[in-house]
Amino acid sequence: MRFTGGEPTLREDFEQLYLYTRKLGLKVLLFSNATMITPPLANLFSRVPPLEKIEITVYGMKKTSYEAITRTPGSFEAAWHGINLLLEKKVPFVVKSALLPPNKAEVEAFEAWASTLPWMDGLPSYSVFFGLHCKRNKKKSKRIQSLRPTPEEGVTFLVQRHGQHLQEMKNFCSRFIGPPGDTLFSCGAGKGGACVDAYGMIQLCMDLRHPKTVFDHKKGSLKEAVTRSFPEVREGKAKNDDYLARCARCFLKGLCEQCPAKSWTAHGTLDTPVEYYCKIAHTEARVLGMLRQQEKAWEVKDWKERLSTLLEKETGTPTKRRTRWT
Repeated sequence: MRFTGGEPTLREDFEQLYLYTRKLGLKVLLFSNATMITPPLANLFSRVPPLEKIEITVYGMKKTSYEAITRTPGSFEAAWHGINLLLEKKVPFVVKSALLPPNKAEVEAFEAWASTLPWMDGLPSYSVFFGLHCKRNKKKSKRIQSLRPTPEEGVTFLVQRHGQHLQEMKNFCSRFIGPPGDTLFSCGAGKGGACVDAYGMIQLCMDLRHPKTVFDHKKGSLKEAVTRSFPEVREGKAKNDDYLARCARCFLKGLCEQCPAKSWTAHGTLDTPVEYYCKIAHTEARVLGMLRQQEKAWEVKDWKERLSTLLEKETGTPTKRRTRWT
């Protein structure tokens, strides 16, 4: 069970929900900024471990950068107080960050500090390509867009900081690449799981709040949502002409984050292409050598051969027989 937000520990009943979940025998994955980690809460995690490492987002190594991002006075001290409480109680946690203009210059300092944490087994992960506001608040979405890196800047950062990023892209390509056709949901959203928001609305995924895709928990059970409502939603097909001409024929599905949730937050529909994610996928494909400059992936006919060449370079063995084309 994952608790996230916003900040889930803001809830007055967080401890009650946490203990109830653990008594059910479930592991808890907590996403937090640590600002609300109090001594009683740290003691609770020490006494009743979540059984998964807590994930703490750190917004900056300095007060100026941290609070330039949070825009909340006192949040820097509160976050580090919470982190130190977890360290004191030896509660396992890892850290991650969001790449933003105020903290760009602190990446090396952040990673050096993160390497001292006993539970970190690699470099921290970063949020880089930020999704728009899931409730489609235009003012907030515009603010998010102003903070996004260009596709080229973001891909360069990930490749330079993380050698494994290229490998992850290759792994995704080997498993998921290929034109999706008019299928809308090629991801795992709503497939055996669900997200429940603070108001009892059950969603296929956290970002998808389209009225036709959510299920009101006050009118039915979680089981009903997952076994009846969500399968019906997932059967939906794309009808947007632009989507059918481009996304449906594009072989970069393994790289592209285009999905109904991204379309919803950007356009208010489920099947309108989002240019930002299209450009990111094309940039990554060029880094991998699968796409030439100025090529559009939906126009490429020999994508199977290109993928085979990529994987052969990686493994040194032919891949056509063992690669499962989608």
